[in-house]
Amino acid sequence: MASLIPGQLTPIGDNAWRMLARNPGMMTGPGTNSYLFGKDSLTVIDPGPEDWEHLQSLLQAARSLNKPITQVIVTHTHRDHSPGALALVAATGARCLGPWVPDDGLQDESWDADTLLAEGDTVDCGGAMLTAIETPGHVGNHLCYLSEQGLLFTGDHLIQGSTVVIAPPSGCMQAYFASLRKLQNRGIKLMAPGHGDVITNPEKILIHTLAHRQKREDKVLDSLSKDAQPLATLVTAVYDDVPAFLHGVAQLSLSAHLIKLAEDGKAAETTSGWVLAG
Repeated sequence: MASLIPGQLTPIGDNAWRMLARNPGMMTGPGTNSYLFGKDSLTVIDPGPEDWEHLQSLLQAARSLNKPITQVIVTHTHRDHSPGALALVAATGARCLGPWVPDDGLQDESWDADTLLAEGDTVDCGGAMLTAIETPGHVGNHLCYLSEQGLLFTGDHLIQGSTVVIAPPSGCMQAYFASLRKLQNRGIKLMAPGHGDVITNPEKILIHTLAHRQKREDKVLDSLSKDAQPLATLVTAVYDDVPAFLHGVAQLSLSAHLIKLAEDGKAAETTSGWVLAG
């Protein structure tokens, strides 16, 4: 496993390099991974937060590789992934490609794609190709990008060392399960996540993540009864394996699980909380 050092250019595959941003935290782990990808020119994937030092690191990386930055693409528009695009475009003249922006109050409203990308769209990164795969779940506009060599840039769909938060209304657990299954048996050899190190066992991670989410859903169902329980009560039972200081964040994914169970006809929301359906 390669060390994760902010500002250090790290090769991760054919025509692919990682640059870690300086924004470590509870929700970002060691920080946001920006990637530089391309053969004759560079596409920056997820330019990260608005940060002068990170911008300078990306520009210096391009100089050291002797390749111009001509494109910026993002996996989604959460504020730790896309705000850096503005300054990068100003410095390089690069064009922006990526998703639309959901209206849920949690997005980078400065993101403005020159070209919107959708399922199956291909992006020419200076002679190296990426294909967009729609993977809603973590957020409704999430995209992953797959190279011809089997390197998948996963954004926050899958990250190394942890599970991701699914925050309604744009985050959707039903869609997340489907998006995980969608990536199975796609010939993915490596995953380059938005946070953490490269994932070298993609199929195993997909199976593990699906099983983990199903186990959590089963635990939610087991914790429900005919007596209504608010989220603050349910979270202590469903996430009893998670430190209490994380329960506020855990309530977001718990809400997503409950909404999925309601869609499946297994749970219902009342004015007093959540109950078993039927």
